Amino acid sequence: MFEGLVEAVTDLASSPWIYVGLFVIAAVDGFFPLVPSESSVVAVGVFAASGDVALASVIGSAAAGAIAGDHVSYALGRAARTRLTGGEHSRRRAALAWAKDLLARRGGVVIVVGRYIPGGRVAATMTAGSVGYPIRRFTPFAAVAGVSWAFYSAMIGFIGGSTFEGDPVKALLLGFGLAAAAALLVEAGRHLLRRRRSSVPAAADV
Repeated sequence: MFEGLVEAVTDLASSPWIYVGLFVIAAVDGFFPLVPSESSVVAVGVFAASGDVALASVIGSAAAGAIAGDHVSYALGRAARTRLTGGEHSRRRAALAWAKDLLARRGGVVIVVGRYIPGGRVAATMTAGSVGYPIRRFTPFAAVAGVSWAFYSAMIGFIGGSTFEGDPVKALLLGFGLAAAAALLVEAGRHLLRRRRSSVPAAADV
């Protein structure tokens, strides 16, 4: 698997099409979360350590794609706004009202943090569109999320490539391992926050 991935990236490393590919993958992942955008950026970041690709271009193309994809997701949510808010579904209306209130209070945090949660980026951006979150506020937060995510993903690959220079298979394994460890830390943090929040009402009742 890794040998094939190494060969594929090596073949593309000398071509500017690799940056186009990163842009497309990151963009599609913004509204269709089955595309492995983070793994792709990590993999290309590995080769940036040896100078086969330009690290700044990797970050730039991935960030631009992520921001574009988030805006597509936002537009899809906005297009579905009438259908979602129509009818007499009280639960749906309550959920949308809750989401609108949350975005109004913590929109930046939701959009930026959601970028690092599998499936969370689509949920956050599409919900922002569906509840009418202002585009003038959405775009700056989407930009921060896209740039920080691209930098983080590319640097993980770059660290792996620098550590195992000349051995791209081990570099990829290290890069993917670091990405998985970071994802686990995020999930652990979310779990602890949920437990803490759920325990507050119980403590208040005592």
